[in-house]
Amino acid sequence: MNSLIRHKGWTWGFRTTILLYFVVLIVLPILGVYYNSFSLGIGSFVESIMDPIAWKSVLLTLKLAVIATLINVLLGTMIAWVLIRYKFPGKALLNSLVDLPFALPTAVGGLMILLLLGPGSLIGGLAESMGFEIVFHQPAIVIAMVFVTFPFVIRAVQPLLEELDASEEEAAYTMGAKPSRVFLQVILPSMSPGMIGGGMLAFSRALAEFGAVVLVAGNIPGRTLVSSVFIFGEVESDNPVGAAAVSIILLTLSFLILWLISLLQMRGRRS
Repeated sequence: MNSLIRHKGWTWGFRTTILLYFVVLIVLPILGVYYNSFSLGIGSFVESIMDPIAWKSVLLTLKLAVIATLINVLLGTMIAWVLIRYKFPGKALLNSLVDLPFALPTAVGGLMILLLLGPGSLIGGLAESMGFEIVFHQPAIVIAMVFVTFPFVIRAVQPLLEELDASEEEAAYTMGAKPSRVFLQVILPSMSPGMIGGGMLAFSRALAEFGAVVLVAGNIPGRTLVSSVFIFGEVESDNPVGAAAVSIILLTLSFLILWLISLLQMRGRRS
């Protein structure tokens, strides 16, 4: 087997297959988006970018994605802490349920939110009686984003907590440090790379979410119309240039986020 792996022909074929897979499934679709954006000229591209409805959808998506990311960083870190530091009945089940958003179709997630918080549900009806509407408003979009990005921070923080040297905490306690100080100066710095990296991945994923959001968003420009739903509407309206223009904004943001994550990981390895 080892002689087969070392064979130059086999190695060349393996590398070629990987490169073709990468080009066909990733590079070509991205180039297609950029090509369609400029297919009618730069003027048409600029006009699509400067469309007030398009910009409002992008800004709204950014705002709601930031809110969802902050919620996930806070809750995800707390859940990762509980799963690593405590033993309790049902821990294995809870740990397996963390990955449910990865396995569940996002449209099903949106339907779950709609049925749970919609006008005909108990929670939705109670919220309406208090003058607070959830579904088809921004809170439902944030909940959908939180649901689909829920595992990122947890799975990024868990291994860091597992690798944390207990002797450092014990030494801090021995020197008379309070639990809050131990957490802020010993534990938090060890968790922060996972919190930042997982938060960035959650933010990037929330920007592009469609399946869960489209079922609970009201699609009102400037209020509940997010970028992914706007792109879908432009495609349905036979305006691929407008859809591709907004897609480029999201693609660029995602590339920047991935680049920042890679930069942080490289600095973490060097330190």
